[in-house]
Amino acid sequence: MTDERIDVMAALAALPEAERDALLRSLPVAMRNELGERWEGGWAQPGQQAPSGEDWRIWLIRAGRGFGKTRAGAEWVTAIAGDPEALIALVGATAADVRRVMIEGPSGLRAVAKIGQTPRYTVSRGEIRWPNGARAFVYSADAPDQLRGPEHHAAWCDELAKWRRGDAAWDNLMMGMRRGPHPRVLVTTTPRPTNLMKRVLRAKGLVETRGRTRDNPFLPDAFVAHVEDAYGGTALGRQELEGEMVDDLVGALWSRAMLEGCRGEAPADLVRVVVGVDPPAGAVAEGKSGDACGIVAVGLDGDGMAHVLADASVSAASPEGWARAVAGCAAQHRADRVVAEANQGGAMVRSVLLAAEVTLPVKLVRASRGKVARAEPVATLYERGRVRHCGRFAALEDEMCGLIVGGGYQGPGRSPDRADALVWALTELCLGRRGGGAVRGL
Repeated sequence: MTDERIDVMAALAALPEAERDALLRSLPVAMRNELGERWEGGWAQPGQQAPSGEDWRIWLIRAGRGFGKTRAGAEWVTAIAGDPEALIALVGATAADVRRVMIEGPSGLRAVAKIGQTPRYTVSRGEIRWPNGARAFVYSADAPDQLRGPEHHAAWCDELAKWRRGDAAWDNLMMGMRRGPHPRVLVTTTPRPTNLMKRVLRAKGLVETRGRTRDNPFLPDAFVAHVEDAYGGTALGRQELEGEMVDDLVGALWSRAMLEGCRGEAPADLVRVVVGVDPPAGAVAEGKSGDACGIVAVGLDGDGMAHVLADASVSAASPEGWARAVAGCAAQHRADRVVAEANQGGAMVRSVLLAAEVTLPVKLVRASRGKVARAEPVATLYERGRVRHCGRFAALEDEMCGLIVGGGYQGPGRSPDRADALVWALTELCLGRRGGGAVRGL
């Protein structure tokens, strides 16, 4: 790789997307094609090129979304397919994922192929064949027995953390990695703390590449700024943007797996909606801006299932600011009631909410137990399958997973304000007076 090539690619990457595309279109066709097909010593970024040497068996690219994992996988497989005898396994969470992402996606095998060397995909046989005779085969991790028997020179496994029957699929795949002198596996995934991920990380002959979303210089700046603003600093952001494997805390009331298992859509037939509010500690009585104000909307359907609709919490807002956020959340979700903790000054909470024109019924609740003790009965509702999250609420869920059985908080921030608001709302909807707080009307 020459310095001139590095400088050319760095200069192209530094250009705004529209300017880069216009410059490439202005080049002669032959030059544009040659530049577009240049991977090693060209477009490949650090972490996208295969490890050197022969003493590795598994290459794991564990990176954030948009890092370029799929492009790296497709280029690696394409290089292996230069051998006409190559037999390659393509394994995804489902066969549809393999086709949509690994084969036909914008960074998939057909997209990265050199001119005249595009592989043909025969859906009925689940087979990709290159013009030189090399072949790859589609496998779904949901059907691990498909991998029992076939032998391969190489395998590309995408989004390992999504595999629902991952252990069986992985074991069957590895049993068949016995073609040629150096059979190898590439794993491209955004990590989750699954048993299979932990097994792969302990495997002998593993070479790991780490990467973050922001490491890809070809992503639009606006996209990177948006996702980092929305998810930066949260556990979801650490996982999906930084490529970290965020594990559960020992003794936490909620686990990541539990929350992932309770995703659902908001029903149209909610019979009650409550907005729970945890005002900023200390700031209410003093009439000043304070820490985060937890604001969470929860609805109840006719079957007694609770649905978390929104996390409208605000940070460092004035009393008028957070009260208007409460009013806006209540109006948006047509709430029947607001339940607000009043330990930090009940009279002030009442006057602030009234000033913000919160006209629906309001209950003030005074906590007689700590936050974790109040949360324990609510966590039981999740364990019994009585709560659904209508979306992903990264900051709220980070706080929930930081509440520890026995009374402790190890999540982000000084206090689980969002989680406390959720607890008040679910207590009102599903547990009545059993939430550890005395309730009085406003």
